Amino acid sequence: WLMSDNMHHQWLLLAACFWVIFMFMVASKFITLTFKDPDGYGTKQEPLILTAVTEVEEVHVPEEKHWPEEFQPTGKAFSGNLIRQPLVHMERLELLRNVCRDTALRNLSHTAVSKFVLDRIFVCDKHKILFCQTPKVGNTQWKKVLIVLNGAFSSIEEIPENIVHDHEKNGLPRLSSFSDAEIKKRLNLYFKFFIVRDPFERLISAFKDKFVHNPRFEPWYRHEIAPGIIRKYRKNRTETKGLQFEDFVRYLGDPNHRWLDVQFGDHIIHWVTYVELCAPCEITYSVIGHHETLEDDAPYILKAAGIDHLVSYPTIPPGITVYNKTKVERYFSGISKRDIRRLYARFEGDFKLFGYREPDFLLN
Repeated sequence: WLMSDNMHHQWLLLAACFWVIFMFMVASKFITLTFKDPDGYGTKQEPLILTAVTEVEEVHVPEEKHWPEEFQPTGKAFSGNLIRQPLVHMERLELLRNVCRDTALRNLSHTAVSKFVLDRIFVCDKHKILFCQTPKVGNTQWKKVLIVLNGAFSSIEEIPENIVHDHEKNGLPRLSSFSDAEIKKRLNLYFKFFIVRDPFERLISAFKDKFVHNPRFEPWYRHEIAPGIIRKYRKNRTETKGLQFEDFVRYLGDPNHRWLDVQFGDHIIHWVTYVELCAPCEITYSVIGHHETLEDDAPYILKAAGIDHLVSYPTIPPGITVYNKTKVERYFSGISKRDIRRLYARFEGDFKLFGYREPDFLLN
């Protein structure tokens, strides 16, 4: 009886072992199927190697995969696989799309793709890149990158500073110089990007660069544009000092500012909205860089465009891209809330489209 009982227990133990082995095999098969590349139809399946975000690009996704039109990536690094794009850049594009759909902001987020916009977009046909110029956001360095890529100079260090902004000599064609059919083709197929920064900080930079320091010796800003703004917007006409930031803000926030803009011509590109410059709701951009995170964004853009092995973004001095809240508050400290609110009302589209917070001094 005792021996029979022992054999019974051994058979139960053996059956239990077989059951555990069977369940392990089933689970193993399930895990293997679950972690295979779901988009790899018709190709040899390889297990997905889970790595850091920067290495996800090793995962193979065949070119047959079709994404919705608004998600279509361009550039060599985005060949049909959006999961290669770091989350922050995906979130920026998603925010842009959502704000563009907001009918309440339509007047502040949409603009026609006019010659004015096409004049802002520089072309690199050799590498299929379009760059929309947004002045006062480090555009000089991006122009240098494109000049080298276009072959006008072999390195960034060789480019004379006076050539960078001379569009007759720098070898950078504007998109407006092409036929309608060629423009449409490039807008549809090329890698497209531009850079933004906090809208109010950008206006401060434009004011300082053009009306205070004027390092490029452009006399028309001080001797033609500044007097025009002063005549129209300075409250105390007895003052004889040059253009003040308060005058500048009052001009920019005036709903009827366009009559002066027409007189100033293309010089207004240094302070008009990103919407007016680049038409972000009409043109499907591949990447939108932020000045505040340029140390990370610049290498990413070069890699996304497939040119990181050809050229590097110039070295960024420490701290130069950091948002200076104290400086912004200081510039706006002596300006009436009414004038600041009118200014914000004009640039609200830029704040919302690119995820910039409304300034605290407007909320207090």
